[in-house]
Formats: sequence, C-alpha cells, structure tokens
Amino acid sequence: MIGSTGFLIRDGLEGDIAACVRLDHGYETDYVWQVSLVDNTEQRQITFQKQHLPRTLETEYVPDERRLRLALPEEHCFMVAAMRGGGELMGYLSLRQDPVYHTAWIQDVVVSRPYRRHHIGTRLVNAARQWVREKSITRIMLETQTRNYPAILFAQQIGFTFCGFNDHYFPNEDIAVFFSQTLR
Repeated sequence: MIGSTGFLIRDGLEGDIAACVRLDHGYETDYVWQVSLVDNTEQRQITFQKQHLPRTLETEYVPDERRLRLALPEEHCFMVAAMRGGGELMGYLSLRQDPVYHTAWIQDVVVSRPYRRHHIGTRLVNAARQWVREKSITRIMLETQTRNYPAILFAQQIGFTFCGFNDHYFPNEDIAVFFSQTLR
C-alpha cells in the first residue's frame, strides 16, 4: 500500500518523458458512453447513454510523447507523481492553457496500473488546479474518450461536469467528451 507520504508531485522534466511513455497506460472497462444522434431540419438531439458491454474491453491508451514535450514550456504544465526516495514514476498529468479564454485543458491524467486507487490521479489534478489558479485561469477542462469509462467516472468524482463532445477529436477518430470545472 502506498501511503500519502509515499510519493510526491513535482514538475515534469524532459528527462521524465521516456519513463512516462513506458508506464502501463492500459485500462479495462465493462461500460462505455454510447452516443446517439438524431439530426433533422427541425431538431438535433444527442444522447449519451451508459452502455454495458457484452465482455470486458481491455484498451491500451497510447501515450503521446510529442504532447508531453509541448507541455514542458512554462506557459503549460507537465507534472509527475514519483516515489519518494527512489524516484520511480507512478503517473503524470499534462495540461495546456488558452490565455485568450482563461481556460486550461487537461489532456493526460495517467497513473500506471500498479499504482491506481491510491489517490495519485486526484493529487495530480489538485496540483494542476493550484497551478491554474496561480495563472489566474478561471476554467479547467478535462478530455477523454467515450470508451474510457473509468476516466469519465474519475472526472465526475473529482467535481468536473460534462460540457460537450467532438465526434472526431482524437487522431484515431475516437469521440472525445469534455468535462469542466470553474475555479475561483
């Protein structure tokens, strides 16, 4: 068991990127958000429905080294969770800011499979919230895929609210769902 003092959150460095990419990004789920669209001249209706899958879906989240490198400059944010002492990386968060709309976008919250369920993801997001407040940003967004039901639950559990979607957002054309939270 990892105690709350067993790890620390720190700024990510260029040298951390390779270790982040090597983390176990996979997840499994028995549910997805199924999207239904009714589109006619009089009405557009979009429905997201929790759908139970006939069998457990095992998915590998493909890390994006380029996106992590883009989060390195001071105007963006790259944080890692590392074991105290040994420094082994357990997870990371990448965030970019949009200064025009005073919004920050969390693009990655990854905790390696062996370290999940120890509040590491929550602590990463809390550290990101603090970083966002220090930059006088008022809204934070989180993006994930409709098939990443564990991430959807996580977003909701830490206080984010569903606020939209994009049906061809990711490079593999997965549907993205967006969650937001206003910070004051």
